[in-house]
Amino acid sequence: MFVSFFPKPKLFFISAVLWSLFAVLFWIFAGEQLGAYFGLPPADPNAPPIIGVGVFISKPYLWLYIYFAAFVAVFATFWMWYAPHRWQRWSVLGSALILFYTYFSVQINLAINAWRGPYWDFFQQAFAKPGSVSAAEFYWQNWLFAGIAFLAIGLSVIFTYFTSHYIFRWRTAMNEFYVEHWNQLRHIEGASQRVQEDTMRFSTIVEALGVSLIQAVMNLIAFMPLLAQLSHHVTEVPIIGQIPYSLVVLSIVWSLLGTLLLAVVGIKLPGLEFKKQRVEAAYRKELVFGEDDETRAEPLTLAELFRNVRKNYFRLYFHYAYFNIARSFYGQADGLILDIILIPSIVAGKLTMGLWQQISTAFSQVSNSFQYLVTAWPTIVELISIYKRLRAFEATLEGEPLPTIDQHFMETGVEH
Repeated sequence: MFVSFFPKPKLFFISAVLWSLFAVLFWIFAGEQLGAYFGLPPADPNAPPIIGVGVFISKPYLWLYIYFAAFVAVFATFWMWYAPHRWQRWSVLGSALILFYTYFSVQINLAINAWRGPYWDFFQQAFAKPGSVSAAEFYWQNWLFAGIAFLAIGLSVIFTYFTSHYIFRWRTAMNEFYVEHWNQLRHIEGASQRVQEDTMRFSTIVEALGVSLIQAVMNLIAFMPLLAQLSHHVTEVPIIGQIPYSLVVLSIVWSLLGTLLLAVVGIKLPGLEFKKQRVEAAYRKELVFGEDDETRAEPLTLAELFRNVRKNYFRLYFHYAYFNIARSFYGQADGLILDIILIPSIVAGKLTMGLWQQISTAFSQVSNSFQYLVTAWPTIVELISIYKRLRAFEATLEGEPLPTIDQHFMETGVEH
């Protein structure tokens, strides 16, 4: 699954994480300041924030682009020398480009959040004192937002096009790898489906989940300090009273509660999704054999195989029912929790509309990042199922015994 596309996958991913961590820490403690030696100093903390797309071509951002490109170049050069790989341009440089876009999308969210403050304060001022804000000021604020939005849309289209090719290259690498070893793999139940379908689904889901996880981490890095700063405007919380960094603490606690809740209620789902693929494959395989062999696909055999399909689906429906109930209730409560937290501060007149908008965005970004497992759990369940199916290929090629359920299907063709 990975060795076909990435050079020495275990070492590659470990080195990528460590190199990324070093790059981030070096940036925090020294790298950001180095830009001053090249005429690209960091932003003045006392200067007003740049609103609009101009922030992305400011000197601090230009230095960040150079810094990122330099670290990627060093990492890619090392791996192209140390472990040359056919797909290294896509797996190494392509992954770096995906990482950069993920970071940039977080910065776009920050730029929009910076725009929300003055924009909604204009609204509040206009409502409170008619005539105090001119139409030109509103038009200009909308123009600034349009610039950010158009940039985000354009980059999204380009990124979607690129990732489609990235995913298909990964599928191609897996396909070639498995086809090369087809004689060793063909006897495994559902081998054709695993090569034709599971490779595409695996690469698509891993890419999507990986990007979501990286974005969640980057959102925390970007929005956590902002949320801590905005917490100074929320001095009192219902029931609890005054707590330091209230918005940060509550976002973490609330998110962890949701993650724990859904992890517990959804613990049965990965195994059932895995069995679903098994029983469907066994039923489909018997029907395919029956097309060319009249002794196969007997009614009694098909009835037994379909009973296994029905049994597993009904169990899935039951477990997904209470999982979806828990997920829906938590999702609805998630939409109310921040408003409840802010009620004392709103009543006390400590928040403007601009601050409320910025707090709302920052809180949702932080809590959604901590809720990664909550939102991604159904997709993770599907990925686990696909991984288990493709893992049987890996076990065969590595000379390891097949998983128990695969061994049983090889012997009987039905669910144990």
